[in-house]
Amino acid sequence: MPSTRTRTRPRTERRPTEPIGTGTGADETMRQLRDIHRRGKLLLFVGAGVSMGLGLPPWQTLIEHMARELDVEATAFADKGSYLTLAEYFRIKHGSIGPLRSWMDREWHPRDVELGKSRIHELIAKGRFPLIYTTNYDRWLESAFEHHKVAYTKIVSVADLAKLRPDATQIIKFHGDLEDDASIVLDESSYFRRLDFESPLDIKLRADVLGRTVMFIGYSLADVNIRYLFYKLSRLWKSSVPNVAQPVSYLFSPSANEVQRAVLGQWGIEMVHLGGDPSQALIRFLETVLDDE
Repeated sequence: MPSTRTRTRPRTERRPTEPIGTGTGADETMRQLRDIHRRGKLLLFVGAGVSMGLGLPPWQTLIEHMARELDVEATAFADKGSYLTLAEYFRIKHGSIGPLRSWMDREWHPRDVELGKSRIHELIAKGRFPLIYTTNYDRWLESAFEHHKVAYTKIVSVADLAKLRPDATQIIKFHGDLEDDASIVLDESSYFRRLDFESPLDIKLRADVLGRTVMFIGYSLADVNIRYLFYKLSRLWKSSVPNVAQPVSYLFSPSANEVQRAVLGQWGIEMVHLGGDPSQALIRFLETVLDDE
């Protein structure tokens, strides 16, 4: 690991693809995002959609595995509760989340993943993101920084805050890390604790978002966890600086959705969409935001 952060920007090869969004409003949005990124004021939130581009199993695979281990029909589990309830039941029956965490570690870190070919991970590692929050448990973000020889510090617990370095990107594992069972936010109890929004990482997030714009990538709008986070960030800003306008945050989506746009807009989040294959669309979006020319 180098002692200084690599800031060399990848040259973006312009391709004859459809533009980001449509109209002058979309152009202005991208201009603003590029400017915020250049100034190092863009806080990145990374969701499961980014890891899915590596060919990892979908979330449904985890649910089906838990159901098999508990001798519950996965197709019928919707009548018994949510995946949070299933994970809680797993913890009760097995005494801990440990066996499930071990299975997730094996399934989500296959040896045949060619990380060096992931353009998305390259762009994230080489971008000017001083802070990257992720709700992913896997280690692919950290591995990407190591592969591209970019300094980083992983933050999982309050003890990790002592390791912070001014020349290294902070990767904050907001829902835990597969190397630490106790950090995993997966079952109902851990999720309800997270709803309190009073953990050391929650307090850190409050401080980090002040004065920064947040950009969300790799998230499904059907995920109630991330929707709660959107809502909470809006409330945090209004309570912390009630007389100051909240900076607009952005969520990348591969498809347009006027209903979601209106709902997220009330929380200070603007949707940015680009059609086509989701992975390729995200690559084009990041290349546009990270273009320093």
